[in-house]
Amino acid sequence: MKATFISKEKNNAKFTVEFTAEELEQAIIKEYQATKDKYQIDGFRKGKAPRSILEKHFGEGIFLEGAINTMINDAYPKAAEELGLEVIDKPSVEFGEVEKGKGFTITVSVDVYPEIQVKDYIGVKSEKINVEVLDADVDAELEKLQQRNARMVTVDRPAESGDTVLLNYAGFVGEHQFEGGTAEQQPLKLGSNSFIPGFEEQLIGICVNEDRDVKVTFPEEYHSEELAGKEAVFKCKVHEIKTEEKPALDDDFAKDVSEFDTLDDLKADTKVKLQASKEEQAILKMKDSVLAKVYEANEIDIPEVLVDDEITSMMQEFDQQLRSQGLDLQKYFEYLQKDPDEFRKELREDAYRKVKTRMLVSAVAQAEGITVAPEELDDEINMMADQYKIEADKIREMLGAENMAFLEKDIKMRKAMDFIYDKAVIK
Repeated sequence: MKATFISKEKNNAKFTVEFTAEELEQAIIKEYQATKDKYQIDGFRKGKAPRSILEKHFGEGIFLEGAINTMINDAYPKAAEELGLEVIDKPSVEFGEVEKGKGFTITVSVDVYPEIQVKDYIGVKSEKINVEVLDADVDAELEKLQQRNARMVTVDRPAESGDTVLLNYAGFVGEHQFEGGTAEQQPLKLGSNSFIPGFEEQLIGICVNEDRDVKVTFPEEYHSEELAGKEAVFKCKVHEIKTEEKPALDDDFAKDVSEFDTLDDLKADTKVKLQASKEEQAILKMKDSVLAKVYEANEIDIPEVLVDDEITSMMQEFDQQLRSQGLDLQKYFEYLQKDPDEFRKELREDAYRKVKTRMLVSAVAQAEGITVAPEELDDEINMMADQYKIEADKIREMLGAENMAFLEKDIKMRKAMDFIYDKAVIK
């Protein structure tokens, strides 16, 4: 195989790949070995007919197409790498004359990453974000800790907002009890707004074993067309009322939820951790600010295929989020009466920004000769191993060569972003 560069216009490169007659013959032999079991010839067991017999019976080109496809699939990425081309789309291939026993040449046309001369990425001016942890911040964090350690206790009083009631109900429109409007022993937190508007408010003040009719009107856009906009009555009965009881904020609480013996020590540690977290968030915001200025300072030609691929990736990620909530993208479109093509257009601006930002950071990494040392890759894998409680070698095995390359690229991008930030002038 011999690759020869022809030309590059904008983001499209052309090159030829020459194959010898010997390379073609070897590929045909491999194709014969791989596919001969599919053919049955009288006088031979299936898969045992010689190649010459099969070619005579089915035509000389029986193995040619498969052989050529294999040759191209193997040679194309090697040729692109040899010529230093970073391709971004499927290639278009033109064939010269192909005959058995002779070499042949293909001409490849493919979109490639543009060469970017990124400018104004050193000395970017930005403002420092100062952070301060107030006593109110610490109190709010301790209140969250209280909330996580709260317990539910049964109370003997009328229900109040914030209580959780154990409820039986049956829904009626007129005299008709409608499907899906009945439940027994259903827990409901009053004030959570998880039921139809107006439902929970009417249960305030109800007592255990009390019967109460709750009158509501279904929203016009309710998912069930049979109920949308209809007035309904729910016949309700509460079997139990529970309220959330938070532990007292004292030294005993500190001992129960932390390694500290006093509430003051817990507060001090909480303040230190909040300070570290806020400083980390501030640095991320300052990095975004610096990177945004580099973004605005550079105009680059972005191949449309990259933006389209990013939109597809964003849609797939959104679909995964929906599935974790029991939905999917198709149901989402149906429910909101949304057109998928219109949705892609809505994502386009964000996708364009993501692609351009990555391309600029990648260009900085290349311009500054930023690389990833083997020990840096090891540190990343060890961190993943600690996070998922899996041996580092198992992580490497699970990732495989392709994903290891992606991981290395990700580290390089992070280093490039840190380089831009470190070289910025933060006032």
